[in-house]
Amino acid sequence: MQLGLPFDIFGIVVLILSVVLHEVAHGYAARLLGDQTAARAGRLTLNPLKHIDLMGSVIIPAFLVLTKSGILFGWAKPVPYNPYNLKNQRWGEAFVASAGALTNIALAIIFAFIARGADAAGFPVFTLLAGTVVLTNLFLGLFNLIPVPPLDGYTVLRGLLPYKFSVGLKSFEERMRSGGIITFILILFVFSYVLSGPFINVVIYLAGLLLGA
Repeated sequence: MQLGLPFDIFGIVVLILSVVLHEVAHGYAARLLGDQTAARAGRLTLNPLKHIDLMGSVIIPAFLVLTKSGILFGWAKPVPYNPYNLKNQRWGEAFVASAGALTNIALAIIFAFIARGADAAGFPVFTLLAGTVVLTNLFLGLFNLIPVPPLDGYTVLRGLLPYKFSVGLKSFEERMRSGGIITFILILFVFSYVLSGPFINVVIYLAGLLLGA
């Protein structure tokens, strides 16, 4: 079923809201462990305007959709937190880092049930729209769990390893983060040309399991 431009716009909106929820989840996880940085910065809100990054939330997603790239990806402004304020210094960073991806995966599961219900009720358009939410959030959640800096999966890995190993990983992560947006775009470039095929196949397979396709 092809819905044209309205469906493309819906995909962009879903992506923006999904990355916003991803970032807000980081902030709430940090707050749960005692850090109020995100709250003081006014970032514990679902207002997209507080989180949108012009390049990552608008330009790149729109470019990917309009060029029919087959990959829909983006990001919001990172929600700030201070790891030294976390009550649990051993596992705190891993918990905060995993919160965003787990939120996306939870959204994928919830909307999979909605899609199944819409399909059973005979509403194919709603089934397709809910399925789009499932695919988008599965992609975001699993992509962010890849253990490569500056992705969340690297922070999770670092937080789970013994201290003597995590220190070395932290130093490497800081060097990678110093590259800013250039580092992230480089990771996306390598991912697109090397890993995107197998990764997308895994996402589609898992989405199929959730949707009963």
